[in-house]
Amino acid sequence: MKQIFAILYLARALKEHPVLIIIVVSFVATLVRSTFGFGESMVAVPLFLWILPAKIAVPLSALLSVTVALVILVQDHRKIHFHSAKWLVIYAALGIPIGLLLLVYGSEPLIVSGLGIFLIGYSVYSLRYKNKFHLQKDNKLLLFLCGFFSGIFGGAYSINGPALVIYGNLRRWPAKTFRATLQAYFLPASFLGLAGFWWKGLLDLHLFIYFGYAFAGAFPAIFLGRYFNGRLKDQSFFDYVYAGLILIGALLIYRGIR
Repeated sequence: MKQIFAILYLARALKEHPVLIIIVVSFVATLVRSTFGFGESMVAVPLFLWILPAKIAVPLSALLSVTVALVILVQDHRKIHFHSAKWLVIYAALGIPIGLLLLVYGSEPLIVSGLGIFLIGYSVYSLRYKNKFHLQKDNKLLLFLCGFFSGIFGGAYSINGPALVIYGNLRRWPAKTFRATLQAYFLPASFLGLAGFWWKGLLDLHLFIYFGYAFAGAFPAIFLGRYFNGRLKDQSFFDYVYAGLILIGALLIYRGIR
């Protein structure tokens, strides 16, 4: 009981200092992204929305994503599997318009919950059987499917990471290659998102002030995450990735039900 009261007190104290929340959330979200290559938006956006309106929270997360991707690509550009990244981006572009249609006309609870159930099932199976099926080289069909569905869910709900993670797992990329190659996808995707925010007039001075606070938390986390990524053995790395997908799946089911 004392621990619960302590957490509630800390949450209340933090809420009275929004700048501190932005710094802490940016640090944690970027640490996740820099260590595993994905997942920061699932951390950052819900927590930013606790203190910021959506028209600031979502573009702020996109600015953070671009910054993290740029730094990681400068650090580890030699680790990128450019052939895979190129086709994933191209196929994702085909899926984005369908995602926008789903956003307007689709049933979000059904689609999001279905994605969550699939991610949990896939991850549990992979952890149980160590996902014995893997690709020795790029497969055009699976590149298309993973890139296409990444574009669909990215365009509809900004959830483009899981499909990319599945392809990276099937290719058995080492942890550093996995982390770097995903950034080669996220960078152009995030720039497209920022272009849309600019067109809607959301990239204003207030946003960049908040981004200054976010960058203060994100910058050290990028390098700390790279350190953790380099210390993870490949099988341990994938075990953590599957655990992350299970968590994302559970959050998606919760979002769909709510």
